[in-house]
Amino acid sequence: MKRINKNFKSRATDPFVIKHGDFQDGKLEYSYLEEWIESSFVPKSRDKEVVGRTFDFLNLKIGALIISALFLILIGRAVWLQIIKGDYYSAMAEGNSVRQERLEARRGIIYDRNLNPLVRNAANFLLYILPAELPSDEAKEKDIIERMSLLVFPLDKVKADELKSSLEEKISKVKNDFSQSQQPIFVADNLSHDSAMKIYLAENNLPGVIISIKDKREYLDDGVLSFSHVLGYIGKANDADIEKLGDTYTAIDYLGKAGLESFWEKDLRGVNGLKRVEVDALGHEKKILSQEAPQDGNNLVLSIDSDLQKKSEEILSANLKKLNLTKGAVIISDPNNGEILSLVSLPTFDNRLFAEGISADDYKKLIEDKDNPMFNRAISGEYPSGSTVKMIFAAAALQEKVITENTTILSNGGLKVAQWFFPDWKAGGHGLTSVRKAIAESVNTFFYYIGGGYQDFVGLGIERLVKYLNLFGLGNTLGIDLPNEATGFVPSQEWKEKVKGEKWYIGDTYNLSIGQGDLLVTPLQVNEWTAYFAAGGKEYQPHVVKEILDSNDKTIKTITESPLRDTLIDSYNVEIVRQGMRQTVTSGSAKRLLDLPVDSAAKTGTAQWNTTKDPHAWFTAFAPYKNPQIVITVLVEEGKEGSSVALTVAHDIMAYYFQNHPVSDK
Repeated sequence: MKRINKNFKSRATDPFVIKHGDFQDGKLEYSYLEEWIESSFVPKSRDKEVVGRTFDFLNLKIGALIISALFLILIGRAVWLQIIKGDYYSAMAEGNSVRQERLEARRGIIYDRNLNPLVRNAANFLLYILPAELPSDEAKEKDIIERMSLLVFPLDKVKADELKSSLEEKISKVKNDFSQSQQPIFVADNLSHDSAMKIYLAENNLPGVIISIKDKREYLDDGVLSFSHVLGYIGKANDADIEKLGDTYTAIDYLGKAGLESFWEKDLRGVNGLKRVEVDALGHEKKILSQEAPQDGNNLVLSIDSDLQKKSEEILSANLKKLNLTKGAVIISDPNNGEILSLVSLPTFDNRLFAEGISADDYKKLIEDKDNPMFNRAISGEYPSGSTVKMIFAAAALQEKVITENTTILSNGGLKVAQWFFPDWKAGGHGLTSVRKAIAESVNTFFYYIGGGYQDFVGLGIERLVKYLNLFGLGNTLGIDLPNEATGFVPSQEWKEKVKGEKWYIGDTYNLSIGQGDLLVTPLQVNEWTAYFAAGGKEYQPHVVKEILDSNDKTIKTITESPLRDTLIDSYNVEIVRQGMRQTVTSGSAKRLLDLPVDSAAKTGTAQWNTTKDPHAWFTAFAPYKNPQIVITVLVEEGKEGSSVALTVAHDIMAYYFQNHPVSDK
């Protein structure tokens, strides 16, 4: 490096000379260092050096607070993302590449008691959309929906546009909700094979659009439409179903909507499997990651005999047609175990319409039909019992010792109480009447006496009448394995005062004693108490399913007889009622049954229900008399006398049954 010139003048003017300054008497004096040019400028004297404090500690605190707040926000966000919403975002991330698909379990088959199939499964091509797999680009999404709608309705632009608008609305409601966007949106089902193939071939260019094969039901009723009330039908799950049953069902699932399909839904449905597949950006399956096999639904074996069901329907329908009537019911049961052998309600409907996807017009016709064909009269219909209830009241009077088997009452045409008259059905009456004759000839006067009493004769009275009606299950369901069983209705003093605002009169008791007034029963209940007397005082829960099989038809469970109640009536008193019912056939109102190949016992009934319309006709019976195999109950709405049309129906069915099930009873 160059040395600095030591000449004072040159040093003073040389701009590269470093000056050294000190204060002397208030003036700054300089000196020059004869050092390298890189030498530093330093005070000559350090005595007056001053260090000033120029940093504000308040700013330091504020900065620390800001940094701490940012740090806390960062931690909180991490907790939110990883812990609180961890599962959500994990599923969302997985959804980008992995799809979970359910493997549908096959729905169980239903057989009659002889293992004849009554239903089978067939392929149902179903189309749905997964909103989460639709393109994020709105224009592309709308294009896919429009193309798919035209594939569903290629010949109907109006319907295609309606479908497009409906789907766009549904998708818009869920597209911003990840969990909802993973749920399928139903588009169409029961597609033809040709339509399904066209959509399948186009599916690669329609991300989010999926065509699947599900089971649909084919009901093999062989023209026996009365099976529709028993079997019911399946239908697509609606919002109410999904809300009730939870996430085990989606908008593209089917479930039982009526009959056995509904009641036994859990057993018939089975358990779905699960497949996890890796998909590409267009939703196309690349490989299977894991798979759980489905468990097919269980099969049901019914106690119903399809041949007997068919014959019962034919006979009831023919007799209704002769009288220009349309409504009636038949129930046949086994009194030894509660099995239902036949259950017919007319008019009926065709459940195949629902299996194939019923049209709006067809459904409207059904629900607007004045005869209400979808109503199962056998278990849901509630009617005045007529004289069929006299069996119960005769047993109650014997049990309560109001009468003995030898008590006789004079029937001379009826009873007169003040200005009211309560008649017998037979002009002039039936003469001296004991309990057996009262049952056989349905003598009203006898039951007026034992029900409400007369003069110095003390009857059961309303409280004990109600007590025994309740003991026999009236006013409650019996628990049959079908939905919508009705309870019937048992009137009482309290009910009349509360609802009608009237006192209970002796006339009300008399009317109840012969099965008139406000008492309501179902055909199933009449069949049940008839079975009680047929079985000698034993009562079993009625049921339609007798056995549950697995998908390979191996027995899982056998439905055995289930006693309903403890002994209600002493066996001797039960036998007296049975003898009265037998006398109904030998010398009473059911003598037509004498030509059957077996001995039988019965009770007729005529139920007044409307002052301007004909009464309902009842008939209930069991056979053979000594060792009963069947109990049959027939109701014909507006059929007039029970001893006419209802008896004819029962006679013809019993004749058919015992021709095909011969027994040595006589």
